Parts: sequence; structure tokens; C-alpha cells
Amino acid sequence: MRKMNEVIVSMENITKTFPGVKALDNVRFELRSGEVMALLGENGAGKSTLMKILSGVYTRDSGTMKIFGKEYRDLTPKQAQEAGVAIIHQELNMCKHLSVTENMFLGREKLHGGLVASREMEKEAQRILDDLEIDLSPTQVVGDLPVSKQQMVEIAKALSTNAKILIMDEPTSALTAREIEDLFRIIKDLRAKGCGIVYISHRLEELQHIVDRVTIMRDGQYITSMNFKDTTMDEIIANMVGREIKEKFPRVKCEKGKKIFEVKNLNAGRMVRDINFSLYEGEIVGFAGLMGAGRTETTRAIFGVDPKESGQIILNGQEVKVHNPQDAIKAGIVLAPEDRKKDGLCTKLSIRHNIALPNLDLLCNKLGVVSNKKETEMCDEAVKNLKIKTPNVEVNAANLSGGNQQKVVVGKWLARNSKVVIFDEPTRGIDVAAKVEIYNLMNKLKQEGIAVMFVSSEMPEVMGIADRIIVMCDGRITGELMAEEATQSEILTLATRFEKKIADGEKEGGAE
Repeated sequence: MRKMNEVIVSMENITKTFPGVKALDNVRFELRSGEVMALLGENGAGKSTLMKILSGVYTRDSGTMKIFGKEYRDLTPKQAQEAGVAIIHQELNMCKHLSVTENMFLGREKLHGGLVASREMEKEAQRILDDLEIDLSPTQVVGDLPVSKQQMVEIAKALSTNAKILIMDEPTSALTAREIEDLFRIIKDLRAKGCGIVYISHRLEELQHIVDRVTIMRDGQYITSMNFKDTTMDEIIANMVGREIKEKFPRVKCEKGKKIFEVKNLNAGRMVRDINFSLYEGEIVGFAGLMGAGRTETTRAIFGVDPKESGQIILNGQEVKVHNPQDAIKAGIVLAPEDRKKDGLCTKLSIRHNIALPNLDLLCNKLGVVSNKKETEMCDEAVKNLKIKTPNVEVNAANLSGGNQQKVVVGKWLARNSKVVIFDEPTRGIDVAAKVEIYNLMNKLKQEGIAVMFVSSEMPEVMGIADRIIVMCDGRITGELMAEEATQSEILTLATRFEKKIADGEKEGGAE
């Protein structure tokens, strides 16, 4: 067993260049046994690139790397795994049709006489799950599990490879408060056993619960490392962005104007039941609630992604028939979706094509020929206005950081004369400076008289940016509050209003 606080990863002068971008510039990084190291920086700072070099996904251009005292030139993912390194990506890499056990041992199946030893692997999987106090059966199909449980399977998989260096990239982005508590418990247990954990997160308020030290990167360079207890949140943010951020939640006062948008008696499946609300000029409306409350499903029904059973959508006093997203876009109702990679972007296409594609009706002449001049102007304006970090608009969307991908999603809709802009988790996986830019963008839309609604699981964000808060629970609206008068406990009370009814209903059902 290794000594606690022993250096187990040492990276010096690591440099990595992609076409047109110097992602890492002489970066150094150190991890010790039995510690949680927060790796922090804005989107595009180089955090993920550095960790992909450590885990064998990328090769470095230059620099030295030692793991448990042994020097490595370049690693393959398999060599990194054998060296004790495991990475849990923000986008979970699970085979949804396979069981928990099959995912844990994928590519490392135990064989007896040329046959897969399923029983033996299930026993081993159960032992690891029990050690982590994860209430799962090894035979459950991963696709049937919520995202939080899938993430626990990823951790169990990492430990099944005997990993002593665990890299977690935005591990709490899709978890509820209770699930985050479970994750923190597991992290603390692993730390006590001597694991070194690299924790990448933009939720800075989480750090106080688990982090021992902090390493900060900016623009592909190492900035500083420090003990977490010896610094302040303001110092961390200033080091991350190179300047002090005066206001995390910039709020702009506007006079409330006319009613622009109204949803009446909207029903769409179990998670959208009898939804009624209005949006006005000069305000931002935030939708709060716990995971599974039906907020995302409501945005999808409004935008025409999911079929509606009943209800009316009214824009500027006129009913709009929205059968599909194309109907919504033509009417001026647009959505920046929760899963930007899956639903908001064509990651294999350039920034230019992502912005231009939904706007071809604006860019083509009567013969259907795209005006290159208009397209270039549209794309350059989006990059400039949203401060998208890219050498040029020909870069593929897949090569952008999460925050810059979100900006491209928003940029393509702002290029049109949209009247209603719906954001679903607009700042998920985005750094603190990019968050402020998104908030400023929402404020700008509000000032221009565009109706803005957004869904967020971060209560401080809803309270800090929204003028009015609508709370959902179990597919229904349970309350509405003015943000300046709202408290977290009030919002939480409304967000759990139906839980007691459900529990009581289950008891009654069981009694029968």
C-alpha cells in the first residue's frame, strides 16, 4: 500500500497543438495519493486535453510524464489503465443494451475454457458495488438506469480495473442534490483508501465539500496550485479568468411590457400535464424544479419535438400550430436544448455550417443559391457577439469546448428574428466566465423585447437571473414567484409538493 500524500502523477512541460490551436503550452501538473485535486479553468483552458494525455486518449507533442515514479513517453488507453489511471467522461461511455456486469468488464471478460465466466464476473461486480454502497443489481440493463446510476457504474468499472488515479470530468452535472451527496461519500471513501482523484467541475460551490488542493489553468497554460483551505473563491475565479468578476449574476432592470407568448392547457404525456403560463416583454422567466419534474419535456412539447395531446400556443395574440420544430422556428419560437451535442449541434460540421444550416431560408436567393457573403457576415457576427473562442469558423463544432459549443447553439437562433427563445440548462458544463456571458446574452434579449424562458437545475442561477420563477413538480406547475421575493426554501417546497401525495398513494395502493 502506498504512503498517503506521495506524488503519484507528475507532468512537466506538457505541450499539445491541434490544427490552428495550441491547446497546452508547457503545462505542469501533480497529483498525490489520498487527495482530491480540483483541476479548474474556463472552457478551452486545456483541462480535458491534459487529462486525455494522462489517460492515453491523446499523445503529447513534448514534455515528461511520470505515473507512480515510472516515466512514460506516450500512453495508449490500455496502457494508462494498466498503469492505474481511469477517466469518467462528462458524456458517459456506456453500452446501454448491456448489463452492469457486462459494462464493467467490457474488453476484459474473464474466461474459463474459452467461455465467458459470467457468474464469476457477476460476483466480482456485486462485491465492488457493495464496497461502494451502490444499490444496484449486476444483472440490470444499464439503459434502464437513470444517469446518476450509470455514473456509479462508471466508477465501479474504474475500480474493477484496480484504478488508483481517478479522473472525474463534470461528475455532478446531471445529478440531484441527494445523488451528489452519494457521489461525495464515495469520493471521500476512495480518498481514504489512498486513491488520487482529479475533479473537474464548473460548480465551484461543490469544492468546499471534498477538495484538498486546486490547480488552475488558463488559455492552455498552468497558472497556479494551492491548498483549497488557504484560498478564497474570489481568488480562484480571478486566477481562472485573469480578472475579477464583479457580479456572478448580472441582473438588468427592464419595464415589463406586453404579453408576447402564452401556453394554455398544454398536455403531452405523463410529464406535461395542464401547463399554463405567459411570457412578457422585458422579463426572463426561470423554470425551477427537481430532476424529473417535467421541465425539459415542457420545452420539447412547445418546440414540437414531442407530440402534444392538447393545448394552445399563442404568439402575439394569435394561435400558432406547432406540429414539429420547423413550425416553431418559422413562427419565431426557438430552443437551445439540454443535450447540446445530441440535439443542438452537428458536431462533425464546422461552426459556419452549424450556424448557417437552420438559416438557409435567410441565406438563399430565389433560385436556392446560398449567398457566401451573407453566410460569412452571419457567422462572423455570431462569433464576435458571443465571444466564441475559435481560430476561424471552419473549425468543427466537436473541437470546441462545452461553453463554446453552447454559444454556437445560441448563435444560430439569434441570427434569425426569433421572438421567443427557450434555454434548457443553458450553463450546464460551462465555466464561470462563460456563464456570465450567457447571462448577459439573456439580458440583451430581454432588453430587445424578446421573450426569454429558461430551465435550470441550479437554484442560485434561477434566483439570480430570472425576474419571475415558475416551479414544476411531477409534470405540473405547482407555483409562481417573483424572483426578488423568492427564497430557496419556498422554491424547494413547491418543487416537492406532489411527492407526499405520490408516497401516500403508493401506501394506499400497497394496503389494497
